[in-house]
Amino acid sequence: MNEAINEEPIIIAGLELPGVNLDYAMAELKSLASANHMRVMDQLTQKLERPNAATYFGKGKIEELTQVAAAREVETLVVNDELTPSQLSNLEKETQLRVIDRTGLILEIFANRARSKEARLQVELAKLQYQLPRLRTSATQRLDQQTAGNTGGGFTNRGAGETKLELNRRTIRNRINHINQELKEMSTSANVQRQRRDKKDIPSVALVGYTNTGKSTTMNGLISMYGRNEDKQVFEKDMLFATLDTSVRKLTFPDQKELILSDTVGFVSNLPHQLVKAFRSTLSEAAKADLLVQVVDVSDPHYREMMQTTADPLQEIGVTDVPMIYAFNKADRAGIAYPTLDGTELTYSAKQLQSLEMLTSLIKKQVFKNYVRADFLIPFDEGQVVNFLNGNADVKKTSYTDQGTKITAELKDSDYQRLAQYVVQPEDRI
Repeated sequence: MNEAINEEPIIIAGLELPGVNLDYAMAELKSLASANHMRVMDQLTQKLERPNAATYFGKGKIEELTQVAAAREVETLVVNDELTPSQLSNLEKETQLRVIDRTGLILEIFANRARSKEARLQVELAKLQYQLPRLRTSATQRLDQQTAGNTGGGFTNRGAGETKLELNRRTIRNRINHINQELKEMSTSANVQRQRRDKKDIPSVALVGYTNTGKSTTMNGLISMYGRNEDKQVFEKDMLFATLDTSVRKLTFPDQKELILSDTVGFVSNLPHQLVKAFRSTLSEAAKADLLVQVVDVSDPHYREMMQTTADPLQEIGVTDVPMIYAFNKADRAGIAYPTLDGTELTYSAKQLQSLEMLTSLIKKQVFKNYVRADFLIPFDEGQVVNFLNGNADVKKTSYTDQGTKITAELKDSDYQRLAQYVVQPEDRI
């Protein structure tokens, strides 16, 4: 109830340009506004061949926007595109409204959602990079408040001829350099942790996809089934960008196979380049994964567009040759049969046990291709080898002969190579 009262009334507006699915774009913009605690009072669109270079919209549409805003008692306009600094400035002057473009809106949402230190720094970096070319003299008061406490020193020793605007630009550039250094150190630490996991030869799987498709719900379901007792559930909520942090958990299956599962930040159409760049280190979990699971909200009529929305930033960060499973979630909402499997495409519900079991089988089939099935004969005086197989392999059969313990097991290729001296049957790769 309180959240509804505190929602800011806004108008959203967009251009119907050649090749643009405006209905999808405006529906998405409305969802983004809602995620930022805004209430859409009206929606206006205009069909143009290209945006007006000075004001984005044409003169007649600007007059209409101004009139509608006055009638609706709205002071904020949200535009479905990234505006140039001059377009933003001119549009504010013409309409006398606070204008937020699509990039600015997404940055606001990310700023409100960031929880970890790394996520907060990444969002701050993206915001500063966005703000730098848009600084205006009229904005210096607000900018000073935003950057207060981050400068580490004043401007008193600067030249008398340096303007307030130039000082703010200098402040932002210094802060950008400082954040980049902090993120570099964090990235180095994350790489060390990833290298330790790699040395253990444990495959990694990353959940990717459009925001709010059920990645976190899927991950929590798998954690509850195969996670360790101390593993915590990841945060999940039915809203855009519920979490910005990459969560990593180890899953251990009954057959002793293990994998690392990560839940990455969700995507949205035209995700600001500043954010994609800033979150590159976070998204590296996807880039380094052995398998991607793209979670798709099949109940959304625009889910095909959302799949393309996921493909674009993945390509931008260089994720082009990682195998992918397509997991069409929320089949229960869509009213279609589930769980069903067609090759590497699963239709499922992340809240159903049978669906998660089918997803698990599909994932395991993809990532454990390097496992070997073999028969081992271990002398009785080498019980540590038997213990190793029981603890690290999927033991299918155990029997005893005069020569020692005979075990049939499935295990990692690296472990098979280490124990090759005990193999009594040719390897059978699975």
